[in-house]
Amino acid sequence: MIIKCSGEELELNKEKAIYWAAKRMLIISDLHIGKSAHFRKYGIPVPATIGAHDLQRLGSLIKLYNPDVVLITGDMFHNKLNSDVLLFEAWRNEHQAVKFILVKGNHDALSNEAYTNLGIEVVRKELLLAPFRFIHDKPTEFDEYFNITGHIHPGVTIYGKARQQLRFPCFYFSPTCAVMPAFSAFTGLSKIHREAGDQFYAITPSEVLAV
Repeated sequence: MIIKCSGEELELNKEKAIYWAAKRMLIISDLHIGKSAHFRKYGIPVPATIGAHDLQRLGSLIKLYNPDVVLITGDMFHNKLNSDVLLFEAWRNEHQAVKFILVKGNHDALSNEAYTNLGIEVVRKELLLAPFRFIHDKPTEFDEYFNITGHIHPGVTIYGKARQQLRFPCFYFSPTCAVMPAFSAFTGLSKIHREAGDQFYAITPSEVLAV
């Protein structure tokens, strides 16, 4: 689905990504590489295939759009170096032509050296690329930049005629800010209360739908 936002065309992909064609930029949030390995370390039986599947999806998006840049709006990594991060290192070597930029989130705790070795350019607070500000968490004050964020893993509930209800991850757009869905499959969903001017785009298994 292609939408207009602040005069720019953005493509919302059902794999929980935005493609900004004018900048040849693929945008995701909350990849959480290392989260499943972090849980397994503490005895919680989380499948080891989760991280690999997320990277496979990201690789497919790179193949589809052939972007110059992959931008991650925070929480690319979950905690510290572990086996999932080493898996990413091998995957990253297959995509050396693509520039990776990370706007750091609250879980991005690797050392500066580790980011450099993984071929990732790090922005500590925000990336301004008019008309957008890319930042991990929604700011409290607003200006001429439209904010594109992550962090809260938005979800939306769709109700059927016979009281059925289905819950989906979504893209959430308010008049000042967009919140991206968590790219990782290993995340929960947060409910957002709709206010005037808000738009939700539900991510179903087959398409992105305005709801």
